[in-house]
Amino acid sequence: MGEMKNQKNEIWVGTDKFVPFLSEEEIQKRIAELGKQISEEYKAKLPIFIGVLNGSFMFMADLLKNITINCEMDFFKLSSYGDEKISSGKVKMVKDLNADINDRHLIIVEDIIDTGLSINYIEQLIKEHTPASMKVVTLLVKPESLKYEVKIDYIGFKIPNKFVIGYGLDYAQKYRNLSSIYVLSE
Repeated sequence: MGEMKNQKNEIWVGTDKFVPFLSEEEIQKRIAELGKQISEEYKAKLPIFIGVLNGSFMFMADLLKNITINCEMDFFKLSSYGDEKISSGKVKMVKDLNADINDRHLIIVEDIIDTGLSINYIEQLIKEHTPASMKVVTLLVKPESLKYEVKIDYIGFKIPNKFVIGYGLDYAQKYRNLSSIYVLSE
């Protein structure tokens, strides 16, 4: 796969056409709102933001730019999707946390919550520790795809059950570098 063909803001990935879904401006405006809300709710605390790699890296960077209180950060790296458009249904830990999360206020940062599998897996891992609190922030959630009962505390956008790329979201590890989000066209 070489360059992406881009015509009239469409992106072609092989025979799949992706069209604009959320603009860079819409994304940044919503992240600023989330940053303000989280900063107000945690102003007397020192939260640790825990990004779920690879997808959350762009969202987490922009979210932290909008956090106005002291905070720390760390990352999990999980593997569940492989190179397909659908989840394998299995999750494995690729990189664990470096930080001690006992008695800490954790904010798990996800790019997208689809079935809830990854967040469910993280919740089970966190139960082995004793954090002071744990909340989840996600840029995107697909409510109709959820298969696990997970509590999501901060949501950027609720989206339909469609395949999206860009702004950290990949197709076979590519297209994460797009500043907007594109959706697979019907």
